[in-house]
Amino acid sequence: MLLSYTREHEMYRESLRKFLQKEVVPYFREWEKDRQVPREVWKAFGRQGFLCPWLPEEYGGSGVGFEYALILIEEMSRADVDIPISLHSEVVVPYLYSYGTDEQKRRWLPGCASGDLITAVAMTEPDAGSDLAALRTTAVRDVDTYILNGQKVFITNGWDCDLVIVACKTGNDPKPHRNISLLVVEEGTPGFIKAKKLNKMGRHSEGTAELVFEDCRVPARNLLGQEGKGFYYLMEKLQQERLIASMGSLCAAEKMFQEGLEYAKTRRAFGQPIGSFQHNSFKLAEMATEVEIARTFVERLVMEHIQGRELVMEASMAKWWVSEMANRVAAQVLQLHGGYGYMEEYPICRHYQNVRVDTIYAGTNEIMKSIIAKRLGL
Repeated sequence: MLLSYTREHEMYRESLRKFLQKEVVPYFREWEKDRQVPREVWKAFGRQGFLCPWLPEEYGGSGVGFEYALILIEEMSRADVDIPISLHSEVVVPYLYSYGTDEQKRRWLPGCASGDLITAVAMTEPDAGSDLAALRTTAVRDVDTYILNGQKVFITNGWDCDLVIVACKTGNDPKPHRNISLLVVEEGTPGFIKAKKLNKMGRHSEGTAELVFEDCRVPARNLLGQEGKGFYYLMEKLQQERLIASMGSLCAAEKMFQEGLEYAKTRRAFGQPIGSFQHNSFKLAEMATEVEIARTFVERLVMEHIQGRELVMEASMAKWWVSEMANRVAAQVLQLHGGYGYMEEYPICRHYQNVRVDTIYAGTNEIMKSIIAKRLGL
């Protein structure tokens, strides 16, 4: 491992591991069936200091580094649970901290750290996914409020959120990127409608929803940052989001590989372990190599991200390659399991469903390649 973990890191890891085994693992499969994680679970994460640990102490955090985000993703993957804690802590809340006013920070951040406020970010629309400049949700200023109208889709945490950062159009500049602003909409605001919880292929516990805003009056004080700067704020934060996505794909690949390796050593066919057949052993050798390469690359990027380096191209590389690799591992490990891999009681079946979206969210892999090509001067 390239990252150097201290005693404090390992204490955090051990505490998190014990918490997951006691408070989450025994109940998670039921939550998946119900497609709902109880709100008390979020508060329990908050009480233990596992939400937004990077926040300064004045806002309820511990002021620790980004390494803790990787530890959380690793341990949740090892425990085989999927709760969108990282989206909340490492993707959405940083917008509030980086671009919020002092009043907004005091109002929202302590609840984000305690689990009393669950967050989401709403960019994608039915007709605008990768092309953010084409979004149609509008916000018209009316004295001390914005009148928000539009529809958002595929919003993780959308069903459960207390705060949602909404990307919307607030101007008519010929350059569409200059028209986007970010508004923070609070649960209970008239006209904010959680229209439908979406039925997905996998990741059933994430509360992914369709959100509708109908003449939704949002206080002007809930504007995040400056009007017309929303697109640039989103671009600034996508590096960390894509590193988080890469770490998730990496840990999923490592988990699936270990499950495939153990199965190949214990499952027998024709009088011998299936891992002893050359085809299977070569497949496992290939997976082990790719997982190791991904771990080295992602950890290097994490280190450089912590140091403040600009990594737009490298984060895009990691996001597309590691997510594609995780999907290859999923397919190969499921094949190793034969018919059992198709049964939902076997973890690989659920992993196979879950990692499919990794190539789509945080920017599709096609968009990642476009970013890399532009950076190469093509």
